[in-house]
Amino acid sequence: MRHILIIGAGRSASSLIQYLLSKSEEEQLHLTIGDLSLELAEKKTANHPNATALAFDIFDENQRQTEIQKADVVISMLPAHLHFEVAKDCLKYKKHMVTASYISEAIQSLDAEAKANNLIFMNEIGLDPGIDHMSAMKIIDEIREQGGKMLLFESFCGGLVAPESDNNLWNYKFTWAPRNVVLAGQGGAAKFIQEGTYKYIPYHKLFRRTEFLEVEGYGKFEGYANRDSLKYREIYGLEDILTLYRGTIRRVGYSRAWNMFVQLGMTDDTYLIDNSETISYREFINLFLPYHPTDSIELKTRLSLGIEQDDIMWDKLVELDIFNENKIVGLKNATPAQILEKILNDSWTLEKDDKDMIVMYHKFGYELNGEQKQIDSKMVCIGEDQTYTAMAKTVGLPVAMATLLILNGKITTPGVQLPLNKEVYLPILKELEEFGVRFHEKTMPYVGYNPDKIGANLKYS
Repeated sequence: MRHILIIGAGRSASSLIQYLLSKSEEEQLHLTIGDLSLELAEKKTANHPNATALAFDIFDENQRQTEIQKADVVISMLPAHLHFEVAKDCLKYKKHMVTASYISEAIQSLDAEAKANNLIFMNEIGLDPGIDHMSAMKIIDEIREQGGKMLLFESFCGGLVAPESDNNLWNYKFTWAPRNVVLAGQGGAAKFIQEGTYKYIPYHKLFRRTEFLEVEGYGKFEGYANRDSLKYREIYGLEDILTLYRGTIRRVGYSRAWNMFVQLGMTDDTYLIDNSETISYREFINLFLPYHPTDSIELKTRLSLGIEQDDIMWDKLVELDIFNENKIVGLKNATPAQILEKILNDSWTLEKDDKDMIVMYHKFGYELNGEQKQIDSKMVCIGEDQTYTAMAKTVGLPVAMATLLILNGKITTPGVQLPLNKEVYLPILKELEEFGVRFHEKTMPYVGYNPDKIGANLKYS
């Protein structure tokens, strides 16, 4: 038997574990699934004969090293900042490692040693990052192999609620870490390059600078800029590209509504609210409004945001029950962002029968044989239920597939890496199609940037 150690049995590990267990007989695999919660690990093994559940403490050095020594490949589904200790032990005991997380500077520093030991440390092999890398590189490589020159690359991805479960005015529910949604876009201006010119969008303007996207069968979406698009120039070999932009997908209208929280200051995570555990939702929003001896909190909110009572933005706020004086925050020493997250969780938590949806959209502008063209590549994935969500599928399956490819000697390039090589992305993208993760490509004349044309490629000039 070949041994795979999976550290972390959270939501993102559901499809990963299911896939590997389904392959365990023919591939001679035994999975050790370790989690701080033994109950959760046991639930994921489902009494399968080729799986062992383990109460696993990542900070227990003896346990960690003992289990890593037994494994042929280690999959870390831990929070990103915990991968480094696992990686050091993988080096020590000469084990391959796979994660879905961004490559940190600490992990990158292990590259030379990993190569010297012929070890594969595969990172960013989930959804975003992961499937976005692989699907983008496939088309970029095809364009280059034909002799084409890249002019534009835009990439958007979003975790959303499926149409059949979309029943609130925001057209949104939490399908992943709520805290990441509340803090989205913070930590510096979004930066990208447009028609050869650097562009920056400060946080307080981010949600009012959007691009509109159309996905056949699913309608209109909007995208707001991710924090740093420029780091992908070198990664994808696009140093000379004129336009490079990466963004997050939401339904049209979400960004304008979210901007209300930004302008009020409710997404701030840098200071604590006094007596936060005792205040009501209504008192919380009033903290950010000017004093007035007679005006109601509702009126002050509308005046501060410049919205009328018949504006859909007002209806969206009311729907969150944010003016309720009987709902208590109940969080001690909380930041505004933490309190907002608590309020949103009341309305945006997926119900038992709800399904989630992943939407990914790439645009490739290029010149070939003197002609400018554009390829639009779109993927939509709908979840099955609350265990095998679209998010769990798109994050976990590529991790599982890469692990098996490494075990079977199909991926051989050593070192700390992203899934940018054909030996990685071609077989994984092909197999993902069997699970409904399929990209649909359409070639058309290059739109480029034209501020005078309605429906121009870029709406944020």
